[in-house]
Amino acid sequence: INEEEYFDLIFRKTACLFKVSMQLGAATAHADTAVESQLGEYGRNLGLAFQIVDDVLDLTATADVLGKPVASDLREGKATLAVIHALERGTGADREAIRTVLADRSFASVSHPAIIEILHRHGSLAYAMDTACAYAEAARLSIADLPDSDAKRALLWVPGFVTTRTN
Repeated sequence: INEEEYFDLIFRKTACLFKVSMQLGAATAHADTAVESQLGEYGRNLGLAFQIVDDVLDLTATADVLGKPVASDLREGKATLAVIHALERGTGADREAIRTVLADRSFASVSHPAIIEILHRHGSLAYAMDTACAYAEAARLSIADLPDSDAKRALLWVPGFVTTRTN
């Protein structure tokens, strides 16, 4: 999987739901089509940021904090943004280690800490988080020209929450 395929997948998995939810809220409030479109763009960008952060937390959080087993995406053979980044930039040995985990769907041959070290060494976790923050900022910018209100202030707060959450 490459980044383009990853973004298509997370749009269909998460961001589309966020987008449609925001658009339905606008439609229910009888907002005009321009506002509905802005809120849809907000939802799309927020959903992309949310899923990228979720994928990073799956790799880095502890099971106690996450509330589920860690690195489940890798153990299910799913490459996330940080993993794709490391596959594109890693050494042959790094790529082989990651591919082994993805193929074996376990950490029997390569440990989870070894994969995390590879991701850190290539700046892959930081790359994924920077990308999530860029989408969060795009969400904020998509509603910047809406009139000030309590609802807008709440919507402007949410992207920061999404990118700093720990579970």
